[in-house]
Amino acid sequence: MNVNATWLGLLALSALALTSCAKEEDAVAPTPTPAPVSAGPAVDPSTAPRIAVDRFSAAAGTLMVRDGTNGLPAANAPINFDQSPFITKGYGPAGQITEYYNFDVQPTAAIPIWVFFTPGATTPVPGQLNIIDKIPGDAGYNDFWQVYKVNVPANYVANSVTSAAEVAALGYTVEPQPVLVNCPVVPDGSTATKRLAGESNALVQCWYRDKVGVYFSFMEHPLTPSGATVPTSPIYVLFNTNPDQPNGGPPSGFVVESGTDQTHNVLATVPGQATYSPLWRVSVINNSDFGAVNNLPTAQGANIMAMNVMNVNCPVVGFP
Repeated sequence: MNVNATWLGLLALSALALTSCAKEEDAVAPTPTPAPVSAGPAVDPSTAPRIAVDRFSAAAGTLMVRDGTNGLPAANAPINFDQSPFITKGYGPAGQITEYYNFDVQPTAAIPIWVFFTPGATTPVPGQLNIIDKIPGDAGYNDFWQVYKVNVPANYVANSVTSAAEVAALGYTVEPQPVLVNCPVVPDGSTATKRLAGESNALVQCWYRDKVGVYFSFMEHPLTPSGATVPTSPIYVLFNTNPDQPNGGPPSGFVVESGTDQTHNVLATVPGQATYSPLWRVSVINNSDFGAVNNLPTAQGANIMAMNVMNVNCPVVGFP
């Protein structure tokens, strides 16, 4: 992720004032101040160890957990998110056809991603990889990150810091920013080619505990946290088997129009609307209403079996 300079330009950087004290003639000599800890030598990301990522382990997944029969990719194998079950076609609030990726259940508590700046700079340190401290399977992991600005010295060398622990040990000033980013961590070689507004679909490298990982970036709409809480928006879904029946709910898949991949899932908002969020608050409609549901009013008026049952990360990436 390259943090957009438009919001960073609004930040005012203050110079640190250094003060000195005159030594009184009879004063006891002060204890020498320890030399500041400095960053180590720069590390080349291309030769650094790589992390292994498994989004489908029991520790990482909720709706998508590998069981040996559901065909989910092996641990650390590249994932093609452009194929089922990772992409879905539904409806927007006005009945417009939408496409969105499925990145499983995510918490509403955003976690930090550290981005480095030298004094006076409005863009990050060139070449420095952003730093994260959680990956799928770690307790508290989330695809949604709150940007933390790390203020480093003017002579800082890119990639001489490669972990959150080093950021803390070096005593750099760190400032949380009112900016959220949706950056799912995935295995090397994964693909998700669809984006809105010309955003790059390339994998982005990052540091995780002195190793290199990769993530996707979805910036289809600016997200502002409430504290560190990710906003949510409603989605209404219909399953092949209703969740009150055996093997019902998510394992049965979404109902689709015959011979197509078109569901009648309805998003309450789309990018460009002020309340849009890719973290969807899921409500389930009885599948007997499938034929009657094709926009937000019909979804809200349908037979809703369960409200707000989970929050799923599903960024909108197209209007085919």
